[in-house]
Amino acid sequence: MKQTMPRPFKGNKQSLPSKPCAGCGRPMSWRKRWARSWGDVKFCSDTCRQSGPAHG
Repeated sequence: MKQTMPRPFKGNKQSLPSKPCAGCGRPMSWRKRWARSWGDVKFCSDTCRQSGPAHG
């Protein structure tokens, strides 16, 4: 039996959910590794997490 390699995502990335980063305010798109914790994700990177929420 022939094994097939999983294909990378080639769908419409515009249809993925997104939300603003609590640190910098830039929009961040859903990632597969955040699938189980998307509700808890607040920062787009370690740098933003370390700096904390933006004061505006």
